[in-house]
Amino acid sequence: MRRRLATRRFDPLTDQVNLHPRDPVRAYIGLGANLGDARRTVLAAIDSLAGLPGSRLVARSGLYWSAPLEATGPDFVNAVIALQTSLEAHEMLLQLQQIETAAGRLRPYRNAPRTLDLDLLLYGTACINSPHLQVPHPRMFERAFVLLPLAEIAPELVSSGQLAALEGQRIKPMVRS
Repeated sequence: MRRRLATRRFDPLTDQVNLHPRDPVRAYIGLGANLGDARRTVLAAIDSLAGLPGSRLVARSGLYWSAPLEATGPDFVNAVIALQTSLEAHEMLLQLQQIETAAGRLRPYRNAPRTLDLDLLLYGTACINSPHLQVPHPRMFERAFVLLPLAEIAPELVSSGQLAALEGQRIKPMVRS
């Protein structure tokens, strides 16, 4: 089978260049927030992600409360979503950072409390190791707040052994309302 090469096309309606990759991919994105109205921020971010160009929300985990890991501050609200997207991985990263910035994300120091944190966990089967992006996310398998919601929407991606290794981390499902 012959694959279509990535192309760039100018869209005069948005005054931007649209990137069209070879094939759409399934991307998994971790969401977290622990400042302000964290629940509302995470839900708004899910809506923003679902509206990204060339992207469609495929699955969304429930919301979870989790204790900060390697950080201080209030408990986090976390979730994981799956998008089917035609955005290139680095363009996806830029979109995630724009959504974080719009939510008031500041980066005063590593693991600081945050209004919103968006992590590209997986991008199809790609392995990416660039100065600005690593996929799979390098610490995703060390974090219950990633693996538990990911297992909810894509159980084939998380083993029972991986979940068992994180049993000591405090995380609980948020009651849906």
